[in-house]
Amino acid sequence: APWIVPFQRNSQFVGRSAEITKVDVMLSSETRCERVAIVGLGGVGKTQIALEFAHQLRERQPDCSVFWIPVTNVESMLEAYLEIGQQLQIPNVEQEKAEVQKLVQDRLSQESSGRWLLVFDNADDINIWTDKTDNTTGSGRRMDYLPKSKHGSILFTTRTRKAATKLAGKNVISVSEMNENVAKDLLKKSLIDPDLLADDGAATDLLQKLTHLPLAIVQAAAYINENEISLGEYIALLDVTEQDKIDLLSEEFEDEGRYKNIKNPVATTWLISFEQIRSRDLLAAEYLSFMSCVDAKDIPQSLLPPAQSTKKAVDAIGTLSAYSFITKHTIDQLLDLHRLVHLATRNWLRTEGTLRVWAAKALDRLEEVFPDNDHTNRSVWRMYLPHARYALELELEGAGSRKTELLWRFWEMCPQKQGRWNATEGLLVQVMETRKKKLGVDHPSTLSSMGSLASTYRNQGRWDAAEELFVQVMETRKKKLGVDHPSTLSSMANLASTYWNQGRWDAAEQLGVQVMETHKKKLGADHPSTLTSMANLASTYRSQGRWDAAEELFVQVMETRKKKLGADHPNTLSSMNNLAFTWKEQGRDAEAISLMRECVQLQQRILGVDHPHSISSSRTLVEWELEQADGDVARNGHDLD
Repeated sequence: APWIVPFQRNSQFVGRSAEITKVDVMLSSETRCERVAIVGLGGVGKTQIALEFAHQLRERQPDCSVFWIPVTNVESMLEAYLEIGQQLQIPNVEQEKAEVQKLVQDRLSQESSGRWLLVFDNADDINIWTDKTDNTTGSGRRMDYLPKSKHGSILFTTRTRKAATKLAGKNVISVSEMNENVAKDLLKKSLIDPDLLADDGAATDLLQKLTHLPLAIVQAAAYINENEISLGEYIALLDVTEQDKIDLLSEEFEDEGRYKNIKNPVATTWLISFEQIRSRDLLAAEYLSFMSCVDAKDIPQSLLPPAQSTKKAVDAIGTLSAYSFITKHTIDQLLDLHRLVHLATRNWLRTEGTLRVWAAKALDRLEEVFPDNDHTNRSVWRMYLPHARYALELELEGAGSRKTELLWRFWEMCPQKQGRWNATEGLLVQVMETRKKKLGVDHPSTLSSMGSLASTYRNQGRWDAAEELFVQVMETRKKKLGVDHPSTLSSMANLASTYWNQGRWDAAEQLGVQVMETHKKKLGADHPSTLTSMANLASTYRSQGRWDAAEELFVQVMETRKKKLGADHPNTLSSMNNLAFTWKEQGRDAEAISLMRECVQLQQRILGVDHPHSISSSRTLVEWELEQADGDVARNGHDLD
């Protein structure tokens, strides 16, 4: 029986038995010509599954003809049809090239043609199938010229689910990346030196970085073989810079199972898909460009730029999902963009000179949707923060724009409210150094960055580093802005807090009194900044053992905050906590425990049980209650005597 397949059997083929079985079952009808489509991300191995199925079918049914048609473009498709016509010895096929699809359809639709399998590989462009043909006797679509015979079957491979369902109806088989064990088998078969896999940790790490994508694994193995390097050395190359990673994933390599006119590296294999998306669904291309400029994981759909209509947004997300570029979460409105697609899209934008444009658009959108610092927005902060950080770091390649300044204020505000001190340091240093270079050491934005970094050092317990920066910021602001400017007072308060943490009570008190009195005069006794400075001074009094003075201020702060902010506001809870500690130091244990218990209940409800403040207060409450219980036991024992 005729056999027109451009590739030899892949000796490195591993796994995929479940997918091949599904293809076999779906195509096994004895009463009709079934169509099946294999769909999945570019590079996931669809062609190799179809190729392996064709070879297995040939072994089982030697009398079954197999015809392979690449659908990368109309020309390659028609060339393959012409070769099939010649193999089938259709009369005058070369003279009637315009009619070749109809001629092949007519021949294969005859039962006398026997068993046959048609494989249409890379059927990604649905327009090839739905556009009218140019033949002289008809004006039908190409998909209307598919043969039909109960002895025949048709298998498609495609990157897009929309094409798959158009061509094969419900007979669609989705192919995802390999699991770790199968991916390791593929890597082993692809390496010249299988002993490299003795480093199991490096193998696991490499496969994770390559997302278990078969094409990426084969490409990596080719580079490792050619350059005689270890898995660890290849991983190190991937980890250097984004451009190094792009260069590595753009390396051409020999692959017998790929078409000669198709680029095979991972970084370029999706370029044709990007262009197809842009030509057919501009909003989907815009969403893809936008998502490449934020974090690839857990992208809220609410973060995407607004569409003209809900339907257009749904269609655009559907297009990206159809290409397997994104995965939709089942229980919330979040999307994951494939990590290598995330990288390849940025490279595409960079090549076209539009990456900076999309990075700026991402910052614009984040500025628009990012919530204010009300504590009720905590869950929204958590959702947007990874994307704010990613967009900010991407923008810092260009450094210092107005959007960087605006977005930084959001980023600066949120992590500290969630107790995430360590996560901010690296970004803070990067922002500070960039602003020093671009704006100067005494620019307000630079001083703001220095102050934020100093606050992080303080929260990490690095008092000397915090003090050095706080003093520098304070003195510069005094000189530039004046002693009673709000920014200067903020610097003084931060420095006083550092002195307090260092146990330098007198120095902390001196600054604290100055800040409080200036706030009272400038802003009023019940202004939030005034209340904060009063609370800070009360903490200093408490540390000095001046309980009555501390209590007086703490009570005043707590009552004012209850009235102004509400009993469950985080600042009010902080005041309750401070007053409870003061009462405990005064020996008023019952009142202290009662107030701390109320504080813990509110903190756990408002801030969450895993927030550092909630955890700290809970531990304190347990300790105090145990002390009280021990005291009760001791007293009860004494009474029994």
